[in-house]
Amino acid sequence: MWNGNTVAVVLPTYNEKHSIAGVIRRFESLGIVDRILVVNNNAAPGTSAEVAATRADEVFETRQGYGAAIRRGIAEVDADLVCLCEPDGTFNPEDLVKLLPFTAECDFVVGSRTVSNFIWDGANMGWFLQWGNWAVAKLIEILFNTSYLSDVGCTFRVVSRQCLKQISPNFTVDGSAFGLEMLLAAVIHKIKLVQVPVNYHRRVGESSVTGDPKKTIQLGLEMIRMVIRTRMRVRKLRLLAPAGAARKPG
Repeated sequence: MWNGNTVAVVLPTYNEKHSIAGVIRRFESLGIVDRILVVNNNAAPGTSAEVAATRADEVFETRQGYGAAIRRGIAEVDADLVCLCEPDGTFNPEDLVKLLPFTAECDFVVGSRTVSNFIWDGANMGWFLQWGNWAVAKLIEILFNTSYLSDVGCTFRVVSRQCLKQISPNFTVDGSAFGLEMLLAAVIHKIKLVQVPVNYHRRVGESSVTGDPKKTIQLGLEMIRMVIRTRMRVRKLRLLAPAGAARKPG
């Protein structure tokens, strides 16, 4: 628990057989995580055996895509604070203790991989990805007049259960752009959010998206279209909030 709040970690997995057990154990060693849930998204053979050697729970989601896996994980856990992370070795599980203190004032705490001091040698965060994330983040700031952002693709974040209940009706994306859709849902519902720098390392194995420059460009264009489309539909999307859900100023 963290300050009286239960904490759950959701780890979607597709191609992280060689890193997932180590990531789980590092979250376990923090002593503040109540539950770790692995969402097996048609993962590589042998992944389940790696998870079974830990104390994590495992569920299976056959709809392919990062968004499908995360949405399943969110539906399965019932904690006050839900941490979303990747089990590919790119993030330090220990950075969770940097994100959690901000939950006292913000319902959405998102990591940032674009601060140079926290980018380790070999990490897949070259100038193109850094500036691409920065550009889309600034587009969001301008169009939505929101708080400071520099990274729209960071998948290490902590979200309150109250926030998830409010923004989940906006979720539609099953693929890699889901992280941005979640961020935009928080922005349009005026959830108090903050961005915190996190460490970013070389991935164990190859990414199915950022390892391919063509897919990276396609994802970037998809994100820009999503931001503009969301801005045009913002009033309609706000109406999707559950009845009686309180919107926090921000």
